Amino acid sequence: QVQLVESGGTLVQTGGSLRLSCAASGFTLSYLALGWFPQAPGKEREAVACMSGESTKRYYQDSGKGRFTVSKDNAKNTVYLQMNNLQPEDTALYYCAAAGHLSDYVARNPDEYDYWGQGTQVTVSS
Repeated sequence: QVQLVESGGTLVQTGGSLRLSCAASGFTLSYLALGWFPQAPGKEREAVACMSGESTKRYYQDSGKGRFTVSKDNAKNTVYLQMNNLQPEDTALYYCAAAGHLSDYVARNPDEYDYWGQGTQVTVSS
């Protein structure tokens, strides 16, 4: 089976930190473009943090710059999103995604991704 499973989301207070994980099985994340796409109620998914396939390039949404960090552990076949100084506007269902093809660039468009997790809820209380 090809699966992406997110975990780590929870209810946190403003200013708190979370580390989201996205474990892949059935395929390897190596050299695939990876991304985190939060979706708030009534809104579409938008990239908040993405990584190129070779892991040298990063994209961060303006709202997450300086607070969010995307990384991965190839040995564990897992992608991470470190979120610091969380704000109420960060509240969303966070999906991780992986492209279905090798990539050496940062993909920011959801249409460029083929594999999606079920999402993990992050709620930041004010």
